[in-house]
Amino acid sequence: MSLSQSLSPPGLTEMLSSVIEEVRLAIHSDISGSEVLYSLLSAPWLLSLLKVYECLQKFRRFPPSPYLPYVSGLSHEILSNIRAVPAPSPEARQLYSLLKSPHLQALLSAHDMVAQTDYEPVLPPLPEDLPEDEEAMRIVCLVKNKQPLGATIKRDEETGEIFIARVIHGGLADRSGLLHPGDLLVEVNGKPVEGLDPEQVIQILVQSQGTILFKVIPNTPQSTKSQQPALLYVRAMADYCPLQDPAIPCPDAGMVFSRGDLLEIVDQTDIHWWQARKLPSASACAGLIPSTSLLKSKQRETWWSQPFQAHTCIKPLSMAGDEDNVKTNNGEWCHDEEDFESEDLREVYSEEAEERTHMMDGIYISGFRRSFRLWRRMTHRKRRQSCYSCSPNTSALSSPYEEVITYQRRPDDPHRLIILVGPSGVGVNELRKRLIKLNPHTFQGAVPHTTRPARDGEETGKEYNFVTKELFDYMVCNHRFLEYGEYKGHLYGTSIDAVKDVIDSGRMCVIDMEPHSILSVRNNMFKPYVVFIKPPSPERLRQTRRDARLITSYVVNRPFKDVDFEEMEDAARFMEGKYGQYFDHVIVNEELQDACMQLFNTIQLAQEGPQWIPAAWLSTED
Repeated sequence: MSLSQSLSPPGLTEMLSSVIEEVRLAIHSDISGSEVLYSLLSAPWLLSLLKVYECLQKFRRFPPSPYLPYVSGLSHEILSNIRAVPAPSPEARQLYSLLKSPHLQALLSAHDMVAQTDYEPVLPPLPEDLPEDEEAMRIVCLVKNKQPLGATIKRDEETGEIFIARVIHGGLADRSGLLHPGDLLVEVNGKPVEGLDPEQVIQILVQSQGTILFKVIPNTPQSTKSQQPALLYVRAMADYCPLQDPAIPCPDAGMVFSRGDLLEIVDQTDIHWWQARKLPSASACAGLIPSTSLLKSKQRETWWSQPFQAHTCIKPLSMAGDEDNVKTNNGEWCHDEEDFESEDLREVYSEEAEERTHMMDGIYISGFRRSFRLWRRMTHRKRRQSCYSCSPNTSALSSPYEEVITYQRRPDDPHRLIILVGPSGVGVNELRKRLIKLNPHTFQGAVPHTTRPARDGEETGKEYNFVTKELFDYMVCNHRFLEYGEYKGHLYGTSIDAVKDVIDSGRMCVIDMEPHSILSVRNNMFKPYVVFIKPPSPERLRQTRRDARLITSYVVNRPFKDVDFEEMEDAARFMEGKYGQYFDHVIVNEELQDACMQLFNTIQLAQEGPQWIPAAWLSTED
């Protein structure tokens, strides 16, 4: 039975009575369900509930109104009748006392005032001489609070009329549903806006307090919500400040964002100016940001910049004539040993002695060779000649926004590649070593390739993959290296195959890279998770490195100096400012053990929890 049928006569009470009678007649058939239904339908509480329901339905059809508009007069009449009784009963005397109470008299008087007042709006009659072509107007009343109104205006230069340019998503005007783009603004708080500049109209709004009354001529109704595309999530690949953009329609409505910020695009109806929110965001009001086409236009290159155009291949450098001692760009002198990074270790090992520490429970831990790490830093700090012709990933930076999507790794999916990035001396390699030694069955580094001859006791596939120079050059030309370089006449490199071998074995591959090489692995094959290791405050740096040592060409075990800390901080700021859009997580290495546990938990979350990744990584999958 439908609700409309239940509201029409006969009422629910009568219908319930007929149902009870029908069930009572069916009880003789010994159906236990009928007996249960009979007892249920005949319950007194159900009858009372149905009567209440009928009363509520009645008041839904007819709005409530006072039973009597003059209850004060009725109370005086009752008082007079009670006084006329020679011997009133105790109940009558009590009623007389209640009605005589000044509080009750005041209540009844207030009731009569409300009951006799008509609160329905009274609209003035339309003028008789109204022209037929008169446009309908809308009166919009908004209550101004601490939030912005969420609308921008523009002026038609030919007619001088002021229009609503856009309504900001989630703002006060949007939530009211009364103002729409294209509405012609006629008055603001009774003041005509004809002939005024938009700045003057804005000044009227700024000076207004409390209620703001708009008189507008509505635009042709448009189903903008149905035409609105689905929400788009992007990662910002550039910095933007609306106050520095002379072309933005309203700087106050603009939204500041930095490289790496996650943005939720909520409105793309304007081809030049989108509306977006930063994630996570507690604000319901969106902000204006330039669209992709607007940011990419050459006319706007003066106030925004794309990230550094990194390339997959770095042309190997020859260091002949200066093989033993090379001064890097940050003033650090390097030898055939790595600059000391650990906060806890106090002894400098030779390369051969270090390799003996890589056996643990019968498992060889590769990827800790000093010479391999040294060429990478030296190559990055020297002036490089980039190979544009062999850079397949340069197109990845053609857009200032990168569409992203949430990704939840399935148990049967390969593990994501873990990349550690950080300035020299911050402890990147030490964290990687500790993580792998913590659980070598789960974590493993990629075995590097080299053209250096194998030494006594070395085996290919353990310390290095020893290859010929011809094979190394062939792999370079076919883009098989993530990064490579030359040190002391020998080539070193991290190959794609070496990383895949670790991942295919079911382990998590953990490597450290220079940030300019990250683009070479940003694809659906590796789905890299990049962790930036950041130095702590200068005071904490000096405290944790007070006993650490550096190796130079002049002094062995030279302690850290203030200039080393300053260069480390400068390098960290440069990396974060230049490549921060590629960092998925940042860890401040204040205490090595704590940072190692943070790294472990972060990697577990990257493998098991939902993460934002480029949408192209999923769309290109089979």
